Amino acid sequence: MKKQIFIPEIDGFYGAFYPNNSPSDKAMIIMLGDSSDDRLAVSGAKWIHELGCHALAMSPGRKDYGHHNYPIERFGSAIAFLKERGIRKIGIAGASTTGMLALVAASYYADITLTIAMSPSDFVMEGFYRDGKDGMTERPGDNESTVTWKGEPLPYLPFAYRHPEYWLKIQEESKAGRDMVASRKMFDESERRHPLQEEEKIKVENIRGHIVFVGAEDDVLWDTCRYIRRMEERLAEKHHDSTYLSLMYEHGTHFVFPESLLKIMLPVGADLMPMVFKAGRQYPKECTAVREDIDIKLRETIAEW
Repeated sequence: MKKQIFIPEIDGFYGAFYPNNSPSDKAMIIMLGDSSDDRLAVSGAKWIHELGCHALAMSPGRKDYGHHNYPIERFGSAIAFLKERGIRKIGIAGASTTGMLALVAASYYADITLTIAMSPSDFVMEGFYRDGKDGMTERPGDNESTVTWKGEPLPYLPFAYRHPEYWLKIQEESKAGRDMVASRKMFDESERRHPLQEEEKIKVENIRGHIVFVGAEDDVLWDTCRYIRRMEERLAEKHHDSTYLSLMYEHGTHFVFPESLLKIMLPVGADLMPMVFKAGRQYPKECTAVREDIDIKLRETIAEW
């Protein structure tokens, strides 16, 4: 697959452009995996190509799943590159932390007219590192937001715990629920200790075009369906120039990917990925049915866009 690599020092953003072999005036910015040229990013690009679009994968850096002080302006640089290539329609898609990031980016750039947020939060998260410090897989940053604008960190919901208690609490919750990773109680505790402030909320009313929220009630990373409902309420209360579709399911786990995308990622054993969560093991058929429905809905949405 053809690709063109970009680095911030030269191009203003880190990413990889995967042009579709067929002519198209549509492109999707995708944020999957911990690098814009790893297996997940390439799989996402292949899926986007099937839908007749070019794909531009973005990530904070190479082989780094941490998110801390990520300049939102990088999306502006990526959008400028796409427009220079004659791209008329630009969309963005992310999952988990990058589901949040997709919403934030779209709220700043009106050129983005399709936003797909899988398992997102409705607030800016505190920045975090995945550098293995003191043997911990993940740790919160020191007074850092996940994102910045004009060099200043965006206000964020602070985590309830600091390093190393942060990761120890995640391990404790994961073990208790028999999940690969779980942090829902930690996020709930974060809001209990620090009630969410207006400046920390994502301004979804500023997003243009069409928004798709995707989430499952059994998500153990955070209560994404509650966050989606709060965004629905916000859109109902405020003037906005967008339409939206909320896809919320009882089952599905944190991995609410389209089924066909998951099968590109994992040609063998795609059904095993959600089983890292207890809910995925308890309701495998239901989770598969959810991913198949998401697949249909997202394909229809991108086709109509």
